[in-house]
This record gives sequence, structure tokens and C-alpha cells, in this order.
Amino acid sequence: MLLVLALGACGTHELSPVSQNDFAKLEARLLSLGPDVDPSEAARAARISLTYPRQLRVEYGVTDGPLIHNTKVNAGTRPRGLCWHWAEDLENRLASEQFQTLDLHRAIANSDVALRIDHSTVLISRKGATMQDAIVLDGWRYGGELYWGSLAEDAKYRWLPQTEVLKKRAEEQARTGW
Repeated sequence: MLLVLALGACGTHELSPVSQNDFAKLEARLLSLGPDVDPSEAARAARISLTYPRQLRVEYGVTDGPLIHNTKVNAGTRPRGLCWHWAEDLENRLASEQFQTLDLHRAIANSDVALRIDHSTVLISRKGATMQDAIVLDGWRYGGELYWGSLAEDAKYRWLPQTEVLKKRAEEQARTGW
């Protein structure tokens, strides 16, 4: 019962506004991906990445921590808000900008855990780079307040390419019928 109360309390706070310093830090980080990253694209990507998950929080009706909200989505009382929804919606919003110097990637963590409570996210890199050189953009983790950092900095998750995970699952399903 204490665990349920603790999980329910996570993420229920109001989000403080995104500061100019927050925008500047993410923009600088995007620019640090390489000298060929266009400054205007880095600025737009930073603005969208920091503000769009907050919009999704409202659209998804998030009033609880992520795991409680997931339960509501799975029970049909909330329309969206699973981690892959956050990743898909942020990826689509960023893709609509048609960046020329930035690429988007999708990743899944915890796919090899027995209970398969995996986690999906979108990543952003300089054009042509692999996801290993990308920045994780995770709106789900803090219910609309963006987590961002390199794969190495994100000690909470071990990210794998989404295509790799889905291929492995399809092969496993074909082999076992599950």
C-alpha cells in the first residue's frame, strides 16, 4: 500500500515554467553535437523538446505519477500517456520541423527484463550520427517535465535501438508462437 501511495504521489506537482536558462542549456547541448548543427534548428528543437511534453501532459490528463497514469491508460480512463505515446508524439512533433542537420531515433530500455516493463523514448542527434551519440528526450519519466541527457548520463536506463528490440521480439514470437 505504501508503494502505491508513493508511486501515486510522484509527478503530481505543478510544473514550474521552463526558464530561459533551460532553453539555453539544451540548445547549447544540441549545438555541441557537432559543428554542422544549424543554430536555428538547435533552438527550435530545444524549444519544442522542453515545451511540447508539457502540452502533452495537459492533453493526456496527467494528474498522477507515470506508473499510476499508465494504469489509468490501460484501464481506459485516460486516452494516452504510456511512454511510447510520449515518445511517438514528441518524435512526430520534432519530425514535422523537417530538420536538415538533426536526426531522430527511437529507443527502448528494459526490453530484456523478465517482466518486460520496457520504456520507450525519442533521441536526437546530429545528421548521420548513431543513437549512441544522441541526446535522450524523455517526457514520460517526469510527467511532462523533460528529462534530457546522453545515453551515458542516463544511468537509469540501458537504451537499445527500437528496430533491434522489435526485430528480436518478432523472431522470438515466430520461434515460440508467443
